[in-house]
Amino acid sequence: MKNITPKQWFALYTRPRWEKKVDRLLREKGIETYLPLVRTLRQWSDRKKKVEEPLFRSYIFVHIIPQEYDPAVKTPGVVRYVTFRGRAVPVPEQEIEAVKAYIGEGDDRIPRGEEVQVGDAVEVKRGVMRGLRGRLVEVKGKKRVLVEIESIRERLILNLPAGYLGKLPG
Repeated sequence: MKNITPKQWFALYTRPRWEKKVDRLLREKGIETYLPLVRTLRQWSDRKKKVEEPLFRSYIFVHIIPQEYDPAVKTPGVVRYVTFRGRAVPVPEQEIEAVKAYIGEGDDRIPRGEEVQVGDAVEVKRGVMRGLRGRLVEVKGKKRVLVEIESIRERLILNLPAGYLGKLPG
């Protein structure tokens, strides 16, 4: 029986404003990608327009096997993999699923949670972002917290109550 290596998610760092182009180029190579986009209202001097922008600027996620590692990083517009101590760090599947859920819908209920403080390692315990882990950077009112996502060292403002967060040991 042949040993099959499962696909893993990795974050690629791209040139600024190349996320959509890199996404297209990777897909043309047959590499599975995930580029989380959010709709925002942009204003120019003569008009306003709703546009889709990357949730994480200069990042794109790839779901690859080891043989696709080099072709992905050698794609035009890709700078490097997100690494820790010189090695590309896999992004847990639950974090990708949590981001997908966050973009798809929101959850406005405000449950009681344990008390968390800025600097705490946290995990989202309730709602569509359940399972996402990071470090609490700032609390912005009742329904907005700023969390740094561990695997890509990116800050993301989450529209959820601090009561959705649970403190992680350590």
